[in-house]
Amino acid sequence: MSTPRTRRHDPDRRGRIIDACLDVIAERGVAGTSHRRVAAAADVPLGSMTYHFAGMDELLREAFTRFADEGAARAERRMAAARTPEEAMDAFAANIDEDVFGTQRDLVISLELYTLAARRPEYRDITSRWMARTRATLAHVADERTAAMLDAMNEGLSIHRALHQEPPGPGLAREAIDRLVPASRRNRPPAD
Repeated sequence: MSTPRTRRHDPDRRGRIIDACLDVIAERGVAGTSHRRVAAAADVPLGSMTYHFAGMDELLREAFTRFADEGAARAERRMAAARTPEEAMDAFAANIDEDVFGTQRDLVISLELYTLAARRPEYRDITSRWMARTRATLAHVADERTAAMLDAMNEGLSIHRALHQEPPGPGLAREAIDRLVPASRRNRPPAD
């Protein structure tokens, strides 16, 4: 008489698969990410992939959404702690200097997301939401257009810091912020 097989209770399996997908993307890029590799990295049966995700696009979308949401949440936490416009500018500079692409893994995943969104417009909603959340953290210290410029600078300086053989010296982010948003313009309503 055979004993019935017991099912493994694994309520975190879906989340573990998403995290493993990000690890595989960081290691092999989107092009090298497959159900088989993600299942192995997550230590789950290959069949779990199709049980939890309709296909690779759904898994990539979930993984990149989680990654973008975590990046936006870091910026929101930093900015929420600021009590004055000066503290907000310091927090935004620290976000650029320390949080955005803070690790090689984050850099690679971000650039993979940007490349995917550049090639496949249906992924741009993820990058657009991420940018909108970053810009929203600046609403109390900068008008909408200035916030868009600061967000673009955020990405650009972070990429330069990460990819240049001689990254810019300390203080460049704060200096750039001060040039875009001089103290005299902070907290003033935008001109009509």
